[in-house]
Amino acid sequence: MFQHLLLFFQTADIGTDEVTQESESLFSIIANSGTMGIIIVAILLFLAVIATVIFFERYATIKQAGRIDENFINNIRANVSSGNIAGAKALCQSTDSPVARMVEKGLQRIGKPLRDIDAAIENVGNLEIFRLEKNLSTLASIAGAAPMIGFFGTVTGMIAAFQKMATEKNVAPDQLAEGIYQALITTAGGLFIGIIAFVGYNVLVSSVEKVVYKMERTTVDFMDLLQEPTV
Repeated sequence: MFQHLLLFFQTADIGTDEVTQESESLFSIIANSGTMGIIIVAILLFLAVIATVIFFERYATIKQAGRIDENFINNIRANVSSGNIAGAKALCQSTDSPVARMVEKGLQRIGKPLRDIDAAIENVGNLEIFRLEKNLSTLASIAGAAPMIGFFGTVTGMIAAFQKMATEKNVAPDQLAEGIYQALITTAGGLFIGIIAFVGYNVLVSSVEKVVYKMERTTVDFMDLLQEPTV
């Protein structure tokens, strides 16, 4: 039994050493990629952090905006039908969602022509969509810029490698490693960050479209409510 335990711990130590060596080799590759390579990798890491922060912040905001109580419009209809406009407004003010703010604006315009009410609701809706799409353009820019920055590192790395070959005689492979490291690391990093940012951007755009659909559906229900005959 003790022999099995000893073998287990030895295997665990070997696995830990392998992970440590892989981490050290990655850092050593980045360190050996030269000054330009280190700068480009630092820029890519900075873009990765920004993209991550934007994605999770926007995802939480959009998800919260899409949470709409199915009984919300029914409660609004009950209050409006009974003439309790103040109660309907209070319900909207207590609900933190784009739909509630749109309906509240419509309630404030009750008594005016339906076209004016619809225009007021549409204006609020446009503002809410603008808020939901905040920083999405930045995420899209990162998705496009990261691969190009990576390719820039590739070009500068290959230039450095060929310059080394042209200016020195009997160039050894290890003398070309710096430029080649820079080319490979920056290309891989730029593509990876660009792909992740692109996927994240499309996920957020899809989520915004779902919220917009709910906003439009609620707007139609509210306008139909205003046109219902009073009993």
